Amino acid sequence: MGEVTVEALKETSLDIFEGELLVILGPSGSGKSTLLNIMGGMDLPSSGDVFFGEENLSKASESRLTHYRRSAVGFVFQFYNLIPDLTARENVELAANLVDNPLPTTEVLQEVGMESRMDHFPAQLSGGEQQRVSIARAVGKNPRLLLCDEPTGSLDSQTGRLILAMLLHVSKEHGSTVVIVTHNAAIGAMAQRVLRMSSGRIIEIIENETPLPPERVEW
Repeated sequence: MGEVTVEALKETSLDIFEGELLVILGPSGSGKSTLLNIMGGMDLPSSGDVFFGEENLSKASESRLTHYRRSAVGFVFQFYNLIPDLTARENVELAANLVDNPLPTTEVLQEVGMESRMDHFPAQLSGGEQQRVSIARAVGKNPRLLLCDEPTGSLDSQTGRLILAMLLHVSKEHGSTVVIVTHNAAIGAMAQRVLRMSSGRIIEIIENETPLPPERVEW
């Protein structure tokens, strides 16, 4: 902003392993959403490198980044971002049409428990149902990386645990790497690793030898 420089991330370095479920914790302004956006190819770092497999995304062209976002990454947001004029089925199909090898829309919606609500519009669905559709939309692309920004932030704890169970199921069933960004420290109990951030830095990485099942996570 003019002469003011804001360093959202500083001296940040980590490896994320294929097929793992990682939770990133931190208060507002700690840099966790910026880190998620960089992982998803939506932001580029001003210095340093970002690798997806062997590919250096920080050196990739805009067209290559667009292809990466379309084919390799699924996004789940706090406020769902569903298209209001499309049904649940059509929202999932729209994303599936972006990739060459999508999962069947009906099967994905059944997987998240929305088989009886496929032809309803977002306004006809509860918050938890809309988030299930959001997950189905992301999973339907058959992504290698699923990025979730506060996926339970606008839900009550009971519905939130159902959403967390679905994300864990996706990780196990489809082999996707799942990264969940949240300020809710309790969610870290279900992760294989927990990354804590503060003031743009990673201050701790915790290995969780005995992750809790989502239904036992309390907040």
